[in-house]
Amino acid sequence: MSEVFEGYERQYCELSVNLSRKCNSAALLADGEPKKQQISELKVGLDDADVLIRKMDLEARSLQPSLKAALLAKLREYKSDLNKLKKEVNKLALTGANQAARDLESGMMDPHAASANQRERLAMSTERLDQSSDRIRESRRTALETEELGVSILGDLHQQRETLLHSHKKLHGVDDAIDKSKKILTSMSRRISRNKWIVGSVIGALILAIIIILYFKLFHH
Repeated sequence: MSEVFEGYERQYCELSVNLSRKCNSAALLADGEPKKQQISELKVGLDDADVLIRKMDLEARSLQPSLKAALLAKLREYKSDLNKLKKEVNKLALTGANQAARDLESGMMDPHAASANQRERLAMSTERLDQSSDRIRESRRTALETEELGVSILGDLHQQRETLLHSHKKLHGVDDAIDKSKKILTSMSRRISRNKWIVGSVIGALILAIIIILYFKLFHH
């Protein structure tokens, strides 16, 4: 997996968890400035999440097909979760904007209905928070597995390097032996050539001596 994608993914998962917590907290707040501030912060966080989604999408599409398909499938799940979170934030914002009008029209809101609505939002936010936490754990597990694989590959590469160095030393020793053999053969060749000249000289001297001896025997009797 791409290290760049993993970095964006970790940032997104952490941001998603924080947004889910804020959404959960905002759902329990009474309408007023604190809730408006929470909703405003949530919208800023959603924009940051959109940016991370786009970065992950661009990174995934730049990878080889075998990796791209799996990452894009994971990215679709993130987009779906983000859209759900956007709907929750929009619902909170709409609820806050219409609360005053509803209070004027119907008087005091039924506390049981409000409590049920808050519990529903709380359950949805909790479920989304659990899903985001599971994804963070999965991402960390994948990162650990990738790290272990990298360590194993580095170990194999180190072992192969040692083997290559050992082989190089052996080849260097063979080269030295070949050089020594060449020197010995060259020396032997020189000696053989020199011996040939000596033997030829001796044979020539013997032939000359025989000719001289025959000459004296044939012409001085």
